Amino acid sequence: MNGTHDDEQARFFRERGFGLATGFGERPAVLVIDIMKAFSDATLPLGANLDRQILETNRILDAAHAIGAPVFFSYVAYDEPNCADAGIWGEKMTGLYGLTADSPIVALDERLHRLPSDAVFVKKYASCFFGTDLVSRLTSRRIDTLIITGCTTSGCVRASAVDAIQYGFRPIVAREAVGDRSQPAHDQSLFDIQAKYGDVLDVDTVVTYLQQRTAAAARL
Repeated sequence: MNGTHDDEQARFFRERGFGLATGFGERPAVLVIDIMKAFSDATLPLGANLDRQILETNRILDAAHAIGAPVFFSYVAYDEPNCADAGIWGEKMTGLYGLTADSPIVALDERLHRLPSDAVFVKKYASCFFGTDLVSRLTSRRIDTLIITGCTTSGCVRASAVDAIQYGFRPIVAREAVGDRSQPAHDQSLFDIQAKYGDVLDVDTVVTYLQQRTAAAARL
């Protein structure tokens, strides 16, 4: 998506009430989706170059850690014989069969600024909410804002953003901190998320919000 056609599409949606801002809430958490070796090594079947996305994600992680905001990392792995726990999804993307629980490629990328206190959980499908306890982890902390980074924009990021708003959280997708194997798929997914499911904001805006939360906490 680019150029005049993009502007016309954006205007078309705005005129019909799409793309309004849900905004930030008061209690944020950060969700880093699947920045694991299988997806961040462009030489692997499921991989892409995520160098910039990792740098931008680390900016958000540093700001979140500074205020003690909860941070969650997801990764995909299958532990049943022949990856039976991938279900029919494995028939759609056979690259998933390489994501066995004992494979080194399911490890999170070591460049991430992950602290021992950060939560890490495994998932089997696209959404971070499907078949996991993420909702209870967020609600027990009274989280209202979910800042999303990771990959892929058209897959797990989009699916997680859709589920986040359906569960009553405010999804904030950090534009420069999400990536995809396909630029057109990435662009279209960000357009869709902004139009219908969450706020797509630049990393500077997200970091400023987190820093302001620090200032607000200091005044209490």
